[in-house]
Amino acid sequence: MSVRVVVADDQELVRGGFAMILDAQPDIDVVAEAGDGAEAVAAVREHSPDVLLLDIRMPRMDGIEAARIVCAESGCRVLMLTTFDLDDYVFDALRAGASGFLLKDVRRDDLVNAVRVVAAGESLLAPAVTGKLIAEFAKRPAARPPAATLEVLTARERETLLLIARGLSNAEIAGAMVVSEHTVKTHVSNVLSKLGLRDRVQAVIAAYESGLAVPGA
Repeated sequence: MSVRVVVADDQELVRGGFAMILDAQPDIDVVAEAGDGAEAVAAVREHSPDVLLLDIRMPRMDGIEAARIVCAESGCRVLMLTTFDLDDYVFDALRAGASGFLLKDVRRDDLVNAVRVVAAGESLLAPAVTGKLIAEFAKRPAARPPAATLEVLTARERETLLLIARGLSNAEIAGAMVVSEHTVKTHVSNVLSKLGLRDRVQAVIAAYESGLAVPGA
């Protein structure tokens, strides 16, 4: 079954280029294009895509508000596009429920892979900026949820959340905790379910906002 995608960007050439690259893949079907956030929301409501490729900065309704609406209303995964590797809007986009972001100068193969990864239920941050993103996010003032929020987690689940926040993959977490990768997947699933999180990106945010993870630790 093909991955259904909506591409939203106010620059027609950029939007068309991404749509052409994705539509050329045998397992990806671009079902609509949108020139602003309002059009993107309308397209998601009409076509029920698996992934919304969404520019952060757009007229009429920006990508952050569009992402917030789409994530609240549907199971569509949102992959944000940005020009700058430390765009201030990235943090707000992740809080809105986006599953990750890419720089607009992303390579063709990385773009295609990103859509497939997000469609499969994983989260994705551009490798070149992941470390900086987490560090900068952690420095920003944010209302921290009460410590009791994490009390629903077992000790192993809290450890798993901390390792996720440090950027470790499931395989690396398994090695650090000396358990099987299957066990790690179970822990990750439990963490997301108990804390009401969509994916690993939001798990990282929750770990820093709760104070479980500390920058530089």
